Amino acid sequence: MGELRQFKLPDVGEGLTEGEILQWLVAVGDTVTVNQPLCEVETAKAAVELPSPWAGTVTALLHDAGATVDVGSPIITIDIGGSAPAPDGDGAGAEVQAGLIGGAAPGGRTAVLVGYGPRTTEARRRPRRAVHAHPAPAQLPGADYGSGGTDHPPLLTTAPDATTKPVRHGGLEVGRQAEAHALAEDAATALVARPGQGRPRPLAKPPVRKLAKDLGVDLAALTGSGAGGVITRADVEAAAGRVTAAEPVPVPQPLAPVAAGEVQRIPIKGVRKHTAAAMVASAFTAPHVTEFLTIDVTRMMKLRTRLAARPEFAGVKVSPLLFVAKALLLAVRRHPMVNSSWDEAAQEIVVHGQVNLGIAAATPRGLVVPNVKDADRLSLAELAGALAELTETARAGRTAPADMTGGTITITNVGVFGVDTGTPILNPGESAILAFGAVREMPWVHKGKVRPRQVTQLALSFDHRIIDGELGSRFLADVGALLADPGTALAF
Repeated sequence: MGELRQFKLPDVGEGLTEGEILQWLVAVGDTVTVNQPLCEVETAKAAVELPSPWAGTVTALLHDAGATVDVGSPIITIDIGGSAPAPDGDGAGAEVQAGLIGGAAPGGRTAVLVGYGPRTTEARRRPRRAVHAHPAPAQLPGADYGSGGTDHPPLLTTAPDATTKPVRHGGLEVGRQAEAHALAEDAATALVARPGQGRPRPLAKPPVRKLAKDLGVDLAALTGSGAGGVITRADVEAAAGRVTAAEPVPVPQPLAPVAAGEVQRIPIKGVRKHTAAAMVASAFTAPHVTEFLTIDVTRMMKLRTRLAARPEFAGVKVSPLLFVAKALLLAVRRHPMVNSSWDEAAQEIVVHGQVNLGIAAATPRGLVVPNVKDADRLSLAELAGALAELTETARAGRTAPADMTGGTITITNVGVFGVDTGTPILNPGESAILAFGAVREMPWVHKGKVRPRQVTQLALSFDHRIIDGELGSRFLADVGALLADPGTALAF
């Protein structure tokens, strides 16, 4: 009889205790390969795919889709071959080697993914380069790839030495195991055969896959126009018989009408549960102060039109949010105390030397706040690409847990919903959050005359333990000045 092994639900974040199985990507009887996605799991921070640590045959799915499972509980049984005895009566399979998925990790925790726990080899990032030939499917992981492509250099020019960092793959951090198959490039450039299918899996990033699903487009029938044959958003939209002029605003699915006299109960779990706890903790821990500023952004909107026509912004959405983000980053340079945190345990204010810019994003699963690391060191074109990639990945529900930690200051764009302004709650661990309202044509006194101008409102909430009224006011005024007259940036 074959050797049976059970894969236990790993902690795919930092200290998570449970996760909901959204869907199974394999069925009983399927043959799986190393690193092939087994299921999609939603945690308190994100939805992620869990790769298989072994090659073999699925013999049992221990939980149904929709079930909430504790971290460390077995979720699937795989027959990896060999001559080991069958599992005993309680369903426990063979012991898992420390350091592999489901195995023991330091501190008594369960190893998260391939490579967590004790390592037998040094993890190295492979250099980004164009792929001219596809490796054999048996050598490739079956997970969806995250952001980026092989033809793009790293967005962050200040990225640490990549040779000492774990490989980023499929939104999850994975190391290299001596017994694992070689990992492919960390962009969507590989063809992977799915069990039970006679054709290879098409190349596409998660946001493009979601778009294809929403439009009813079969990716396998398309020929990708991107580098290495990757299917792009334009390919999917063309196949659907329409091309969108702008990114649609995500609209949550409304609840079905509730009959008179009845009530509907919705379980609080996943992202919404985590967000609720974080907002309550923030609202009742940090003393919030909110200030408002109304500004004329006509010059900014004209500059937006000119920049969108420049070659370095080709294929990138030049949105008003981009200018707000850049103005905030420049203002932080002048007022570094705004980019700080309150350390209650140490009784210290921690002023951060880099700006990890969070962008609040509405997703079907709830509010998430992924952040752009070292955003203050990016050019305007690089920042535009990073913001577009961040929001697309968030809306597709593929944001990696690591991308939602370490934020230092946040922007929430309520204007995209047609809202003028609000009083935002601080993202926990940060001292300031800026709300950006809708840009509207309004009567405005300009050069002594009332004229129609493009006007918007800003709202800055800050932690009054760190930022006093003067500092908050000066910071907000600088952001407003940069948006009203982008040429002011030359003086910063």
